[in-house]
Amino acid sequence: MADDTPTTLADLAYEVRSKNAGPFWVTMELFMRDADSYAVAADESFLDERRVAELYGVDEGDVQMFRIPSLNVVKISFPRPVSQASLRDRDVHSGQHHVPLATLPVPDRAAGRLPPTAG
Repeated sequence: MADDTPTTLADLAYEVRSKNAGPFWVTMELFMRDADSYAVAADESFLDERRVAELYGVDEGDVQMFRIPSLNVVKISFPRPVSQASLRDRDVHSGQHHVPLATLPVPDRAAGRLPPTAG
């Protein structure tokens, strides 16, 4: 029986994490396993400022993305929804912000660019 569970960015990464970038910004990092996985995460037709804005409910113009091919890393920053340690801050360290990004399904194994995963 075929596994219908979609492949996510987390499946292709060593680590997906989020952290504070000061009291007003969040930074997320995708540490991809290899150049093929990095190519998926860095593909602007899949993951761009618009997609991040939709995932996190922020303005597209506030999203900053940095693609670092020599490290197989994609770094994303945007303003925190509320300032750090304010009355409505439910994640002081921004340690849980990465979850929507990590669980983002990769479309159709990124058009066959990746070898099948063992499973």
